[in-house]
Amino acid sequence: MTKDPQAKRKPENCAFVIFGATGDLTHRLVLPSLYNLAAEHLLPEKFCVVGVARNRQSDDELRDSLLKGLRQFATRPVDDDIARKLLECVTLVEADPKDPPSFDRLREHLDSLECAQDTGGNRLFYLATPPAAFAPTARELGRTGMMKENGAWRRLVIEKPFGTDLASAKALNAELLKIMDEHQIYRIDHYLGKETVQNIMVLRFANGMFEPIWNRNHIDHIQITVEEKLGVGHRGGFYDATGALRDMVPNHLFQLMSLVAMEPPARFDAHSVRSEKADVLTSIQQPSREEALKNSVRAQYLAGRIGDDEITDYRKTEDVKPESTTETFVALKLMIDNWRWAGVPFYLRTGKALGHKRTEVAIKFKQAPLSMFSGTTVDRLSQNFLTIGIAPTETIELQFNAKIPGPSVTIDGVEMKFRYGDYFRADPSTGYETLIYDCMIGDNILFQRADGIEAGWQAVQPFLDAWKSEGTNGIETYDAGSDGPACADELLRRDGRSWRKYS
Repeated sequence: MTKDPQAKRKPENCAFVIFGATGDLTHRLVLPSLYNLAAEHLLPEKFCVVGVARNRQSDDELRDSLLKGLRQFATRPVDDDIARKLLECVTLVEADPKDPPSFDRLREHLDSLECAQDTGGNRLFYLATPPAAFAPTARELGRTGMMKENGAWRRLVIEKPFGTDLASAKALNAELLKIMDEHQIYRIDHYLGKETVQNIMVLRFANGMFEPIWNRNHIDHIQITVEEKLGVGHRGGFYDATGALRDMVPNHLFQLMSLVAMEPPARFDAHSVRSEKADVLTSIQQPSREEALKNSVRAQYLAGRIGDDEITDYRKTEDVKPESTTETFVALKLMIDNWRWAGVPFYLRTGKALGHKRTEVAIKFKQAPLSMFSGTTVDRLSQNFLTIGIAPTETIELQFNAKIPGPSVTIDGVEMKFRYGDYFRADPSTGYETLIYDCMIGDNILFQRADGIEAGWQAVQPFLDAWKSEGTNGIETYDAGSDGPACADELLRRDGRSWRKYS
């Protein structure tokens, strides 16, 4: 979790090795995060960055490219002195898992650099690469001995998606654990770097008013929404092989779900917290094929306009198959088989090319009895929602009923809203700063463990299997710029519920 900046300690000296150093992720997020840490004096005293790429570049060419990216994607004004000091420690090594000798040269480069820079042999390897490179890169790091911890720590950061289904996730976990120990693996999800996400546990467990009512006796249902206005863009090939469910549900949405639904951990440490989160995902009810089809919606967007942008049909996007069955929108109804949540549905939805950009968790409390207001003008009560907004603004909002001033008893819903930006003074961030810092200090509380990864894929596998058996049957459509397919509303309407209105 994010600590008080005044209490943060500097990480131990280390080398930060970025595979995919010339790629978009490094320029857009990783380097700006390192810059923000440098500006906050939270990088090690002795620190070096080693970029690894398959194409040959000079050190100066990489530095110039990273500086250009920093100026484009920085979340705060760039101080030239801080940027220069950070970038002057950057070097580049050409290496490819298909060329084993190149990893021997990388090891020699690191050994030499560590002697010169006195970084103590600590190494953080960051795989900012396509998923297909995860296992081959890890194998070469293992073969060359670069993951062995002989008096110095060695850690590996892996981006999502971690596998494409349950079988591939298990296979990747098994391969990594042949090479290194679980404590060395940091499966990163940038959603967990967001302050509001981290605050879910604080909201629940540090406030006596919430935990006593955080159960099936008081909560009617929970909605988790991640909506994006952007279409697939130029990522048609990648997205068509992935889809909304694989891309978002086992990682982003399940991380939010597990934080909302987890039991209080015995103590606030990585093992306890991650065990409780994994238990939530393990407890998700496994639907039959018929139940999976009934309790899911998958859809593709059609042409439309979002702001000033014209969006083409998903199936007409470059590198997307004309007959594609890949979903750009998914909605699920899930049930958790445990004492706290028995009978409480969790509704999840995510999609691209929608009318709004927002990420939120909405907890709907059970309705109060209306009978006491009989004989008044009150004919209905507004819904009671506690909403945790994560994007585009970080908020906590409580919706409840209040009497409208006047001689008669008239009730309406009102809102109390807490905005992080109004209350806490904090510099804008990428969301990766906390995660990278925690990697360097060895705090893996915000990272997924192998059992949590596999439990997530176990929960979505029935939907993947059911959809595969159906082929093109059951694929709905929605206009780009809309709220999504109408059948997503029906998923709740048949239960007598509705999605929370966007405000």
